[in-house]
Amino acid sequence: MGYLLSDSINGTVSSKRVVTLLAFILCAISMMSEQFFNYKLNSTAFESMMYIVIAGLGFTASEKFALSKKEKENG
Repeated sequence: MGYLLSDSINGTVSSKRVVTLLAFILCAISMMSEQFFNYKLNSTAFESMMYIVIAGLGFTASEKFALSKKEKENG
């Protein structure tokens, strides 16, 4: 789990990844509560959390394509 939340640049825990994981967990819980417990969700709140997850995944994926400090120094 530590590797999942660690930053690819220096290996520390990334706040972007933590926020994205928490937002995903909340979305999953919301979806399950609507499916199994017949609880009606506020669609605006759910969509907001969903956009946080999408943006977080996009930013996290873009880190893989950015040049690291070592690559910048080497040319």
